[in-house]
This record gives sequence, C-alpha cells and structure tokens, in this order.
Amino acid sequence: MLDGVTVRAASTVLVGRQPELAVLREALARAGGGDPTTVLVGGEAGVGKTRLLEEFGGHVTAAGARLLVGQCLELGEAGLPFAPFAATLRDVLRNDGPAAFAGYEAEFARLLPELARMPAGAAVPAGPALADTPRGYLFDLVADLFRRLAEERPLVLVIEDLHWADRSTRDLIGFLVRAARATRLLVVCTYRTDELHRGHPLRPFLAELDRVRGVDRVELGRLDRDGTAAVLADLLGAEPTARVVDDVHERTQGNPFFIEELAAAGSPVGCAVLPETLRDLLLARVDRLPEPAQRVLRIAAAGGTRFAHRLLAEVAGLPEAELEDALRAAVAGQLVVADPEGDYEFRHALVREAVHDDLLPGEHARLHARYAAAIEAQPHLVAAGRAPAEIAHHWYAAHDHPRALTAARVAAAAAADRYAYAEQSRLLERVLELWEQVPDAADRLGMDHLRVLEETLTAAVTAGDLGRALTLTRAALAEVDSAAEPLRAAGLLDHRGRLLALLGKSDGAAELREAYRLAVGAPGGPARFGVLADIAAHLMKVDPREAAAVAAEAMTGASEAGTDLVLLPTRIVVRHRLDGTPERALAELRRVEARARAVGDSWALVSALVFLSDVLFELGRYAESEQAAAAGVTEARRVGISRSIGAYLLSNRAEALIALGRWDEADATCAEAARIDPPGVSGLHWLQLRAGLRLARARPAADELVGRALAFLGRPYLWPNHRLPLHELRVEAALTADDKLEAVRAARAALADTHLVDLPREGWPVLSAAARAAVLAGDRGVAAEVATVAAVLPTPHPAERAHAAQVTALLTGLRPAEADADPTTPGGTASGGGGRTDESASGGAGRTGAEPGEALDAWRAAVAAWRTAGQPYPLGRALLGLAEVAAAAGERDEVAAAVRETVELAARLGATPLGEQAATLARRVGLRGTGRPGPDLLTSREREVLRLVAEGHSNSRIAERLFISPKTASVHVSRIIAKLDVTNRVEAAALAHRLGLLDLPSPSAPARRRPR
Repeated sequence: MLDGVTVRAASTVLVGRQPELAVLREALARAGGGDPTTVLVGGEAGVGKTRLLEEFGGHVTAAGARLLVGQCLELGEAGLPFAPFAATLRDVLRNDGPAAFAGYEAEFARLLPELARMPAGAAVPAGPALADTPRGYLFDLVADLFRRLAEERPLVLVIEDLHWADRSTRDLIGFLVRAARATRLLVVCTYRTDELHRGHPLRPFLAELDRVRGVDRVELGRLDRDGTAAVLADLLGAEPTARVVDDVHERTQGNPFFIEELAAAGSPVGCAVLPETLRDLLLARVDRLPEPAQRVLRIAAAGGTRFAHRLLAEVAGLPEAELEDALRAAVAGQLVVADPEGDYEFRHALVREAVHDDLLPGEHARLHARYAAAIEAQPHLVAAGRAPAEIAHHWYAAHDHPRALTAARVAAAAAADRYAYAEQSRLLERVLELWEQVPDAADRLGMDHLRVLEETLTAAVTAGDLGRALTLTRAALAEVDSAAEPLRAAGLLDHRGRLLALLGKSDGAAELREAYRLAVGAPGGPARFGVLADIAAHLMKVDPREAAAVAAEAMTGASEAGTDLVLLPTRIVVRHRLDGTPERALAELRRVEARARAVGDSWALVSALVFLSDVLFELGRYAESEQAAAAGVTEARRVGISRSIGAYLLSNRAEALIALGRWDEADATCAEAARIDPPGVSGLHWLQLRAGLRLARARPAADELVGRALAFLGRPYLWPNHRLPLHELRVEAALTADDKLEAVRAARAALADTHLVDLPREGWPVLSAAARAAVLAGDRGVAAEVATVAAVLPTPHPAERAHAAQVTALLTGLRPAEADADPTTPGGTASGGGGRTDESASGGAGRTGAEPGEALDAWRAAVAAWRTAGQPYPLGRALLGLAEVAAAAGERDEVAAAVRETVELAARLGATPLGEQAATLARRVGLRGTGRPGPDLLTSREREVLRLVAEGHSNSRIAERLFISPKTASVHVSRIIAKLDVTNRVEAAALAHRLGLLDLPSPSAPARRRPR
C-alpha cells in the first residue's frame, strides 16, 4: 500500500504533548522568576520524552535561557559516577573556559578529569584531581557553579535516562533539588517507567523528591489514534488512510518509536514480519527472564494481547505455584501488566507479536489447538460474546481446516448479531478461503458456495468495504444461473450497478436495467417487490423518470400483497427525489421515520434521517438538519453502519454546522468522518466540505485536502450532485491562490456542465463562484454565460435566492463598455501585468461600470438576502462587497457599519482571510479595522499624485505638474503602492476609482454623498 513512498526516519512534529510542554514552559517561567523548580518526566521507552525535551530546548534557547544537557549511561550502579554532570561541565568548559571554575579546577577534576590536564599556558593553573574531596564540599561547588551561571540568565539542567543513574548522580541531583533554593535553576529529569521494577533504586529516590517543594511530575502517555495518524502523516509525507492508521495504532498502541519503526518497514498495513531491529529490541527483555517465565510468556502470546489467568492456567497445565512464579517474573520485568480483575495484558502489543512470531511451527499449532479446545469446553474463560470468534481464530491458527471452517461461520453469525459487520465480513472471507480445503464444506455448513458469497457481499457492503463487495458481485454472478434463479441474479446485478456508481467507475445503469429485466419476469411476492424497490432507489440518480415507473410497479404490487415494509427505503428515496415540494417530502419522511422506528428497521431509519437532514438543510432549517443528522449518527453507530450509509450523516451534520457558523464543530465532525474513512464517493462530501472550510480559514493542509477532493473529478463517473460542488471548490481554490487564469478555466468547465440547470441547490453556489472569477478576471464571456444560466435556474429556497442576489450584484461590475476598455489603462479591467490583486471576499464587487446607486442597491439586496438565509460566512462576504461599493458611493457610515460587522463575523468563524480583507479595506478608506474612523491612509500630496496616476501620467509628467523632481514623484508612487497593498501603479489607479479614494473626505470632514 505504501510502495514507492519515501518515509522519514523519525517524525519532526510534536504530537499530543501540548499539556506537558505547557508544564515545562510554566516551570521555566517560575525558575526565571527566582523560584527553583524541578520537573520529573516519566514514560515508557519510545513514548517521546527526548522529542518533548528537544521541543522544549528550542523554547529555552528562544527565551534567552541557557541549556545544559547530560545523559546517564546504561552501566548500572557500578558504572561511571556523575556521568551526566561530566557532560554538562564539559559544555561549560567549552563555552566559558576554565575561568568558569573560579580556581577550583582540582576539585572539579573529580567530575571532569580533563581539568587536571589543562596545558601549561592555560588562563588558570590546574592542580591534581582530589580523589578524596568530601562529597558535600564537591556538591556545594557544583551548586555554586550553577548559581553563578544562573545569575547571568536562567539555567535549565536536563538529565536524561535517570533510570540508569548511579548512586552518586542521584545524590547530587537530590542535593541540587533541595539546596539550590535561591537560583534561577530549572532541573528536568527523564526516566523510563517500564524499567522501574519493584526493587529498582530509582523508586525510593522519586518518592523522596515528590515530597520536596517545587518538584512536579509529568507522565507521558501513549498517543491516541489521532496522534498516531499525525505522526504517520509526517513520516509518510501524506495523509494515511484509515486502514493504515487503525492497523499501526492497534499494533503499536500509540508508542511513537514503534510507529516510526513500522512506517520505516515500508508497508505497515498487514506487515506480517516485524522489522528485524525492532524484533531484536523487543525480544531482548524477554531473553533476560528466567526460562520458566519465558515458556509461560510464549504460551500467553498464543492467547492474545490480553488473557485471563484461568484460561492461561487451563492451557499451560502447570502447577499453580509454578505458573504464578513465572507470571510474577514477567510482571516484574515490565513485560506483562496485571489488573485487579485477575487478567493480564502484554505491556506492548508488539512484544506479544514478537514472542508469538518466535514460536516454532509445531509449538504454534499445538498451543492454538489447546486454546480452541479450552474455550469450546469453557466459553466463560473469555469475555462475554467473544467465544465464537476466539474459537474460530485458534482453530484457524492451529491449521485444523474443518473445525476452522464451521467455527468461522458460527462466529460470523455471532458478529452480525452484535452489529460487528466488518468482523462478520472478515470471518466470511475466511469461510471462502477454507472452502476448497474442506471437501464436504457445503454439508458441514448446510449452504452452497453462492450463498456464502451473497452473505459475504452483504456484510462487506454494510461494513463499507465497497471495493471488495464489487469483486464479490463478479464472483457471484459467475456462479448464479439467471435462467433458473432470475430474482437472485437481479439482486446481484442491482448490487453491482450501485457499487459501480459509488466507486465512480460507471453510472451502473446497464446493470440496473438488466436487473429490472430479470426481476419483472420472476414470480411475484415480497422478495420480488423488494428487489424492484431497490432497483428503483438506485436508478433514481441515473434516470428519475424510469426509476419512478419501477417504483410505482413495486409499490402497487407490494400494497396489493400487504408487504409494504420492504418498500421503506424506496419510499424514502422516491419521495425525496421526485416530490417537487420539499415540505410534502418532509412530511412523508417523518412518516417513514416513525414507521421504521416502530418496526425496528435500523437501516430504513438511518436512511430516513439521511434524507430528512438533507431536506431540512435545503429548506434552510439548519439547526433542525443538524439535530436530525446527529440523531442518525448515534443510531448508525449503535447498529454498526457508520462506514456505509451512516457516513452521509456525518457530512450532512458538518454541512449544517458550517451553515450555522459553528465551524469548529464542523471541522471536528469532518475529522470524525476522516477516521471512519468512508469508501468511494460516500467519502467525498466531508472531504469537499473540509477543504472549503480550510480554504476559508487559510489553515494548513488546505491544498492537500483540495487536491484530494478535486481528484474525484478524474473518475470516469460522478453523480452530478457530487460533481458540481467540486467545480465550485476548484474555482474557489484558484481565487484563493489569486490564479485568475485557472479560476476562469474552472468557471468555464463548471458552466459547461449540462446538469447545472437541473440542480439549483448545487448550481447557484457554482454560479456565484463563477461570477466572482469573471469579475476578478474582467472576463465578459464568463459573465455572460453566468447570466444566461442564472436566468433559467430556479430559486426555490432562501439560500438559492441569496446566491441569485449576490450573482446579480457581482455582475453589475462588468458593463459592456468596461469589458471593451483598454486593459492597460486605469479604467480597464485587467490588473496590470498579471500581478497580484487584493480583492475583497465579494470578488471585487466594487470594480463596476454601473452607476454607484445601482451597484449599491444590488449589494444591499444581497446582504438582506443572506440575512434571511441565515448563513454568516456568505453574509460576511456580501457585507464586504457592500462596503466596497458604499466607499465608492461616498456612503462612509455604511462602509464603517459593514466593515465592523464583517470583522466580527470573521473573528467568530475564524475566517482569517475575510477578516484581513475587511481590515485592508478599512485601512484604504481611512477606517480602523473595526470600522471606526481613523487617520487618512494617504497624505494630501499622495492623493494628488494618485489622481495624476489615475489619469495615466508618467512619473516625469507628474513631477512637472506638481513642480517636484521625478525622483520625488517616484518615491510618492512607491509609497502609494505600498500603502494600498497593491503591486503596481495600474492596480493603484483601478483601486482608487473603485473605492472612490480620489475624492474621499478626511475623517474630520463631513461625508460627501452621491445621489442614489
């Protein structure tokens, strides 16, 4: 899956450690204020202690403090004493010279032997090392040295790997913590919690330090799933799929070092073999255990990461005392963790994996067979409901194919009862895998191979594994006899047609029509009506009229037979898609929702809530839409269909939250959808929404999300209601990047879409974006195309009417005379050499050839329409457009009010670009960022120069007119360009015309009003 991906050796991002980093920063602040502080940072090996301190070290240096780092050596109690302090003193000697030791070189030579070997010409003579220097005296000297260093600037002393410290090092640290009470010193020590066995000497030392004032403890835990995803994204250089994240997180349990090692292995997904270096590292601690403990650990590894004492005792067959001694050694060695309920768990899943992989083949099969037999005899030895899956796993691992086959089928049924459809799908795949290896498989299971394929297909679809489901439809269709079983074949073709469309491979119409042909010839009954209903529902997006005919046939037959429950999904889709009045569709959806709840049909209920939230959004009832979607998310999660139909509920909820202006919640909902990783086009909606949200907020990863979303346009087939929002996103991304040529290309591609006129909900946002592109690029042709479509596109709801008003306002900015003007002159439409422009969020609303009063009225109407529609972000963009034309019209009070409201909206939403554009406009027209009057941006002389620039004069001609030197004129022009935040004199002139800067009064003067 990751072939060809360049993997960074170590992550460069600090993930999930902000609280711990805040503790360290606060400790540095206390130490800098003269309150000596100590922070003890604990965590298991590889959890990221060193990475945390690297990040903190950067902060220490930036804050102007001094950093000294020492590391304990893995030599034990008999190792080199004071090793970390020798490293820190060596750093002092290198940077400060021997003078730093103030004549005590002989004493310090006990810690730093090279002080005794200073050359004869050294600045301070050195004497012999005093091996018999009293320890207390030596500790005082070290404390005094650190005190003197801390007088210059705060001092941070970092001691890493305290679990390896010798007794002398611990004593000196204890002395510094207790004695250094009047220095600006911060001591930070790290240690491994998984090394602290019961008799480890660091345990009592830490307990003593805990009682000292000014000592804080920080425990670094493992990363959560999102943290694992962030580390993988940094290592891989791209967003990992949910499957990659789930697999790596499950195996590493969020340990950053293990994540890095698996990622560096090349393909962490399904990687059966651990990297050799990591395997050796994991097994090294196992090898240090007594042999009886190693043997028990191997038996336990076959049982899984977590195991019960009674089950282990049953399988091991050892005397209780011998088993307990072995487990005690494993617990003391920090390889196994015990809980109060009598269960055990490997501290690291990868340790269990390494031990299990180290089993001999015969030992592996024998142990798993013993586990399977023990659980079959006593199911209570495992967690409730887990016995079928555990038995199936162990018989399969034991290579007992007949027993593994039947056990997998039983476990699959049990998984379906628990709504664990992904697990059901995996177990049924195992049944298919074992089928050929068990000659009497059909007799053992009481079903044919085709039936197993159909069950596996249904489970895969429900679990959201659409790619695998499509493959299964091909295999099943190859086995079915359509002449003998036409309804069975029709059902498979219906599945295949829908899957092809969901995966963007084709519209699936050929398969659906063939399914209908087979179904109409089959005998009547509930099954036939159900298949016809499904065909109608799936055909709705391809050909609504044809779908309506099929639906009517299904409904009539089902009603006559009294089996209308099979029509619930169809009624949901048909009423939503075909009813011209959403209010009537809403009432029908409410009835279907109630019926689905009454009969306990969760799939129909979730389907109803999907369409219900959609209709409510279309009606502009965003809060109700969000509530319906949230209820559906809960129900989908309860019955295990979050990754299939439930995925639409997450994106529907995010869409409603965006409309409501609750952008943080919307982003979190999109993140939840990303974790589920919906397949095919069902994962497009949240991706497109989040990409647009990141663009509006100028957040990191916006480009990556936009690229992933727009990649869907390259698929052979995409439903129009999915394709049109991508056209809008493409235009918006180009406008955000100030790429006018790409924006126009994207607008033309969008306007060429034949379905644009059929879908007002998706079509109007596209027209609005295309109109912005036309105005910014001064493209009369695109503007004319927008106007043509706008003339025929309906406006059934408030949001569509607001978009229509905004399009009208935008198009007032392109008069035919202006479009024909010379683009090189100030009155032209080009920006001058393709340079950057800084248009407002309205798309340069004020660049208008219309009368000021006409443009002003158009933008006032747009603002009023968005207030009615109730969406704050489009309202902010319309307000900014209104502010521009109001400035040109001399309506200074209206400019101030519009800018003030825009700034407030942008701040509430976190829409940074919108806020910046409002601030820029305010500055240009002589207002403060909040809309209050401020100093004029341009001086009176600069305004005179700007007026001549707008008339097209060169610097030399300006100099002549104003009786100044050409150099002075050039300086004035440069200052004007900088103040107006434009790139050249042509843009400055165009901006002056657009905003009425040439006759804008000063804040103290009365406003000049133009006639409306």
